[in-house]
Amino acid sequence: MAKLSADLYSPGLFDIKQDIIGSLPLALVKDWLETGQSKSDAVALLSNYKVKGFSVSSDAAGLSKLSKTKPLLEVLAMLNRPKEIVYTMGKQIGGKSIGIWAADNTQMFYPAEVQASHLLSALLTAQAEINKTCQVKIGLGAHFGEYYHINGGLYGEEADAIEEFAENETEGGEVLISQSIYQMLPSNHGFEIVKTGEATSTLGQLYSVISGPLLSEIPELDKHYPIPYSQDFYEDLIQYEDNLSDTALAGSLEEKYLNHRVVVLIERESQESAEHMVNMFTDMSFSALMKDAGIQLLTKHNGHEIKVVGNLGIYVFDSPHVAFSFSKEFQDVLNRQNVETRIGIDRGPVLVFDLPAGGKDIAGMPVNIASKMAQDKGRFGYVYLNGHLSESMDVSALTQISYTVSDVEMTIYEG
Repeated sequence: MAKLSADLYSPGLFDIKQDIIGSLPLALVKDWLETGQSKSDAVALLSNYKVKGFSVSSDAAGLSKLSKTKPLLEVLAMLNRPKEIVYTMGKQIGGKSIGIWAADNTQMFYPAEVQASHLLSALLTAQAEINKTCQVKIGLGAHFGEYYHINGGLYGEEADAIEEFAENETEGGEVLISQSIYQMLPSNHGFEIVKTGEATSTLGQLYSVISGPLLSEIPELDKHYPIPYSQDFYEDLIQYEDNLSDTALAGSLEEKYLNHRVVVLIERESQESAEHMVNMFTDMSFSALMKDAGIQLLTKHNGHEIKVVGNLGIYVFDSPHVAFSFSKEFQDVLNRQNVETRIGIDRGPVLVFDLPAGGKDIAGMPVNIASKMAQDKGRFGYVYLNGHLSESMDVSALTQISYTVSDVEMTIYEG
């Protein structure tokens, strides 16, 4: 793989203040670009960031289907309680939250000193409490390994593997663990555990924890998980969480917080090399390239960046025409570096919120639909528009496609 040069980026990019938890570590990217970009360079740069312990990620079950039948704010309120429970149980045994818990995902890190059996009890207790009190169920995936703790986020091959596994392989109510955790349990652990699925190269054999001892004490619910909202909105959300049948409250909150925007979700292809640590830096370098491209194009197209995380960028616009034009130009910028993208565009009510530590995030069905069009079904090199956008823009040059994904029937346009 050819080396990336700092000359590819705008001179001011690396001067952007990046103190948001879990944000793109631009200073570290700059350091990487000034090295020979070898495995030994990666090892040297990462030496101060290495941590060892348990990474636990979660994903909600049936979110796409739920988002089709429930208003956005009701969905966010329903997702709030499972996150509170996961955080409460994790904190009780010494866990620390990772990143900002946007949408339906959570992530906790537990130091190596935590006993594996104690962790499983906490995870089973969380699932039991969620089953009793929540309408939304989640799947939990856990792995013991080595990671890199950078800007409040966990990086590395094992971190990526457990996040992907939790998101794509777990079902509501499940606790799935990797081989490394299973081997740490004593012979008399008292849990009912069964093998599940095929062994993976990173996580080894996978196991489902069916039942076992729970925590002896249920702590009082801690609502201070790393919220992705402003404090004002979060206080309103908690009030609504306890009054989901209050239609007047729901209407006032929708009027106060929701806006109709066009959402552009861009996924770029990953750049692979033989060494995962080199891949990690190359990936961050291309994320910085995405951020730079967005900065240059958004002023021209009067749009706004929401975030660039990993190989994803999310942007919002007022017009689908402008969003489509931005998307094609963005593709051209990355194509010149031999990097392809696939892009989903949808419009609808969204909540764009300021993060407490700075930066922004977004929630809403248009984000989910854009992701499904691009990431779940899309081909690299193409832009995808939700079918209803044909009412407000010319799609005659695009190809109409219909399919079902995650129980959601969709008609889209590819071009």
